[in-house]
Formats: sequence, C-alpha cells, structure tokens
Amino acid sequence: MPVDGPTVSLRSNGTEVPADQIRSSIGDTRAEGSYRMSVEVGLNRNRGEKVPARARILAVAGELFHRYGIRAVGVEAIAEAADTSKMTLYRHFASKDELIAEYLRHFAELADASCERLEPAEPAQALVQLRAWLAAMADHLNDPDGRGCRFANAAVELPEKSHPARRVVKEYKTAQRRRLIRLCRAAGLSKPAMLADALSLLLEGARVTVQSVGRAGLGARLLRLGEAMIAAHMSKQ
Repeated sequence: MPVDGPTVSLRSNGTEVPADQIRSSIGDTRAEGSYRMSVEVGLNRNRGEKVPARARILAVAGELFHRYGIRAVGVEAIAEAADTSKMTLYRHFASKDELIAEYLRHFAELADASCERLEPAEPAQALVQLRAWLAAMADHLNDPDGRGCRFANAAVELPEKSHPARRVVKEYKTAQRRRLIRLCRAAGLSKPAMLADALSLLLEGARVTVQSVGRAGLGARLLRLGEAMIAAHMSKQ
C-alpha cells in the first residue's frame, strides 16, 4: 500500500497531529537559523539567500518525518512548512513515496560524506577511529531530541518491499556494514566481520531500547559493551 493518500497529518496511532503543532515545530527549526538536513541550506538561510524550493521541501520533510514519523505527516503540511504549494512539491517529486526515498537518499549522502574519513592507513589510527565511532554512537543515544536511526524507522513504517525507500535503506545499511568491517580489519582486529556485526547489532538494539524503555544510562552501557567486544577481538590476534 503506497504512502500517498489523504494529506492530513496523522500521528502513528492514527490521530491527527494538530496543524499548529506542525507550524510551531517548523518555527523552532527556522529560529535555529538552518535546516538540519543540509549544510548548504543552512548557509543559504544564514546569508539571507532564497533557498530553492526543492531543497526547502527536502529539508522540511526530513525534519517532520524524523520528528513525527513518515506516515504521520501529509504533503500539505510539508508544502506549508516549506513555504511552497502542493503543486510545486509534486513538480519536484512525483509522489510522497518518491519524496521519502529522496529524503533518505540525501541523508545517506550526507552521512556517507561524514564517514569518508574512516579509511585509515595505519592500524593504530583505525582503532582510534573505531572507538571514536563507538563514542559518537553513545552520544547520539543520549540526545534527548533523538528518535533513533532514520533508516531503521523508515523500514518499520514502510513494510512494503516494493516501496522505493526500502532499497535506499538496504543499500545504506549494507554500505555501513562494509565500512565498519573495513575499519575493524584495518585496526588489525580478529574476525572483523563478526566484530562489525556484533557492534552493529548492539547499536540497533540500543536504539530500539531508547524508544521502548528510555535512554537513561544507555549510552554509557553501549560504550562499555562495545569496548569489551573490541578488547575481546584484540586478545585473539
């Protein structure tokens, strides 16, 4: 079943997200001086330049999808918050499904760019970067505004295997796993694929725990468990 349909904004439990709440949240975002989705968008806004409609739509959609959930936000709310019209939105994106896929694709590009430096030349540097990655993930768990992984959340909300966003999610998660395996291998750790999978599954479980139980102390526990896993693979060299 495609996501396109009624353009009213609905919560994940089927109730409407009040329009004034959507407007207020976007007002908060605008007050920050930039959209979170793109550095370029933020720089343009800070300079007082007009941000292209497509970039505004992507930025606002990303903010609302992450804040309320993909199915909770309709195209009317996105168009209004992006200071444009539904007609303009559909001129850039054929459907809400395509907008969702492009939002995830764009965010994946941003995330990939920030991870490109995780290609160290020396084992000692690789180990430092692996631990830095683990610490960064722990910090993300402690973020009170965090709602978990955008890609995992999208996969849960979009169970249809044929949805265009599902391919984006799979490609991103696969690429992240390969990158983590390379980092573990570069660090000279034993069984790098097993360690990378263990760390990935630990992180995914922690993200779910944040949503179901809460984040109190979770980042510190992730860090301890992750360090123990790394140490175990060092001792087996």
